[in-house]
Amino acid sequence: LESISTEVYNAFFVDLFVRASNQLAISMYEKFGYVRYRRVLGYYSGDDPEDAFDMRKALPRDKNKESVVPLDHPIRPEDLEW
Repeated sequence: LESISTEVYNAFFVDLFVRASNQLAISMYEKFGYVRYRRVLGYYSGDDPEDAFDMRKALPRDKNKESVVPLDHPIRPEDLEW
């Protein structure tokens, strides 16, 4: 994912979504250099709705890591940009 995002798309960052309760996955991604960028309220729906963390990792194009500065407020799924 990181290679394609860098080499093909020249992206500033890569991101992924993790259940807020999944501490094992959050810790693993943090070890890979991802940060908790923002909380997305009610991202996972169904019988057991749950928030997610949008975790981001800056790529070489973002030399100052501006794309991964955490937001100070949560957002809703409808506010996500795809």
